[in-house]
Amino acid sequence: MAGSRLVDGLRAYRLIAWMWIRSTMAYRASFAMTLFGNFAGTVLDFVAILLMFSRVDQLGGYSLGEVAFLYGLSSAAFGLADLTLGSMDRLGQRVRDGTLDTLLVRPAPVLAQVAADRFALRRLGRITQGLLVLGYALVVVDIEWTPVKVLLMPVMMVSGAAIFASVFVAGGAFQFVAQDASQVQNSFTYGGTTLLQYPPTVFAKDLVRGVTFVLPLAFVNWLPALYVLGLPYPLDLPRWTAFVSPLVAVVCCGLSGLAWRAGLRSYRSTGS
Repeated sequence: MAGSRLVDGLRAYRLIAWMWIRSTMAYRASFAMTLFGNFAGTVLDFVAILLMFSRVDQLGGYSLGEVAFLYGLSSAAFGLADLTLGSMDRLGQRVRDGTLDTLLVRPAPVLAQVAADRFALRRLGRITQGLLVLGYALVVVDIEWTPVKVLLMPVMMVSGAAIFASVFVAGGAFQFVAQDASQVQNSFTYGGTTLLQYPPTVFAKDLVRGVTFVLPLAFVNWLPALYVLGLPYPLDLPRWTAFVSPLVAVVCCGLSGLAWRAGLRSYRSTGS
């Protein structure tokens, strides 16, 4: 039964996303400009880091290449989650104006419909920019590559995207109750990726503990990335924590799924 629902959800998501892609590609010039705008906007984030390093040689004990490594991983992983689930922040508006009711009567999972709504290919700009910065970091940073480190690169990318995706879904579930909480959700999603773009050594230990043990964003890139770079772990954590990102991602996705189901059950129509 659960497998069937998953297949139905993926099929519904694919169909709705494809509809929006076709709509977008009907105006190719507009799409190209918005894609470039999204790319250029994210480039400014890294320009800010470059400006910092024009004044200092290291940031929190990290070189420019090492910070670029963190930045690229965080930006690319978040970009993947944002591409697939970035529309979740519109759920609060649907709850307030009652348009969520139209999704409830359709023969497709509500989560798939909400996630694929207004699917925006322009978000590929963030992914592209993150991968370019990561490529730069891989060129300038002297990493002692091993088979384990090579394998860990795609694993932490996919796991990081899944962790961010779970935050998107949990934020959507919270909007069933708060109704106007998109900015709260954005503080954990967009704010979270900005946090992870910088070394953990520049933040207070209480904050690092929070994003490690409470909202485990540190498993997106800090812990596995520091293993690849051969740098000390924050909070003196054991080195094996670099390999638990997939497990953390599975747990986060499971918990966010439960939160979503609870939020959907609590929904009461506006009656309009």
